[in-house]
Amino acid sequence: MFGFFNGNSAQKEREQRYHSLLHEAMQAQRSGDIRLYSELSEAADLLLKEIEKAEQTQA
Repeated sequence: MFGFFNGNSAQKEREQRYHSLLHEAMQAQRSGDIRLYSELSEAADLLLKEIEKAEQTQA
């Protein structure tokens, strides 16, 4: 109900975006668009690094 009290909501949004990017990349690869696949994969990798960095600062 009071999601703004939850400090992990931004983290969850990042994780959802990461999974979304991976899914989009998979779909691009299946359709044969390798350039888009590599762009989306790179964006997902950068986002994963952000997620890992945020987790390290919380610990």
